Amino acid sequence: MVSAPGGQLLSPEKRECQLLLTILSASATLLTGPDSSPLPDLRDPLMPHSALIIGTRGSKLALAQTDLVQGEIRRWHPNRPLEVLRISTKGDRIQDRPLAEVGGKALFVEEIEAALRTGRIHLAVHSAKDIPSDLPDDMRIAACLPRADAHDVLVSRVSDSIASLPQGAIVGTSSPRRTCQLRALRPDLDLRDIRGNVDTRLAKLDAGNYDAIILAAAGLSRLNLLHHVTQIVPFDEMLPCAAQGAIAIEVCADDVETMSLVSQLDHAPTSNAVLGERAFLSFIGGTCDTPLAAHATVSEQTFTIRGMIGDSRGRTVHSRLSGPVWDAAAIGSKLAEQLLAHGGAELLKDDGVVARGHSASAHG
Repeated sequence: MVSAPGGQLLSPEKRECQLLLTILSASATLLTGPDSSPLPDLRDPLMPHSALIIGTRGSKLALAQTDLVQGEIRRWHPNRPLEVLRISTKGDRIQDRPLAEVGGKALFVEEIEAALRTGRIHLAVHSAKDIPSDLPDDMRIAACLPRADAHDVLVSRVSDSIASLPQGAIVGTSSPRRTCQLRALRPDLDLRDIRGNVDTRLAKLDAGNYDAIILAAAGLSRLNLLHHVTQIVPFDEMLPCAAQGAIAIEVCADDVETMSLVSQLDHAPTSNAVLGERAFLSFIGGTCDTPLAAHATVSEQTFTIRGMIGDSRGRTVHSRLSGPVWDAAAIGSKLAEQLLAHGGAELLKDDGVVARGHSASAHG
């Protein structure tokens, strides 16, 4: 029998009512906790639970960039456990040959994308410039962090600028884009290939193997090595490669949970700039050994992109195009089409490259 607080017996109807009230009270305690504070929704994909595993290359620069991503994730989800998995890529292991001879930029991402597909990692951190312009159908760039300085820089033992380098100075660069623009500026320079991470390249310079080397400002900045810079090369002299200075986060296209989490980190102006620059590359269909450059800016709702197509001898064509930011990809493609039509296709053809967009337009 159920009794009221004063000891009076309750009727069956009142007992049923009392039982219902007890159940509702217990449910309220489960939903709010004993101190009346809200409990997390177990269905919320962003609540703290299993560790989020981040894949990255193992270089100092890659790890520094991953630290930046971890910091942003913790800012949004301070209680979410994070783990970092270092992945060795073919691009890291093959150091004795130019990238163009062994597979291009894809060598820096293939193993990492494989880890995404098998579920070993939930997201991957890349230098955005290392991601091939044609992304696999099952992958997505879910976010970009705010872009760092996109300039190239000169680091030299003998001069404070490209213009003042001695006649015939030995300059190290592994980039056809940089080689092309250096030849346009200084055809007398002795340009030689250089591979390795930032520390390795600086060590080769210090050892006297080169009089100067060209590096990306962003990488030196993230490694606190800007004190080595002797010149920030103006864009009018050396336009950067597409997406230079940006950090991209890649996820599987069907991983809705991680996509939702990572999207909160996105810096829209950087993402729009990278989108337009990658569209420029994709339209042309250039590879790692094609001298192509693109750099975009976003101001208010206006997207502006500068582009360059060159050849191995240092001949170049340049142009720029602006339009609404929501049309960034189309504007990047349109700039590529214009440059191809105004001499770019012939420059590439002389180097044995048939531009994808030019070929498509030529066949209707």
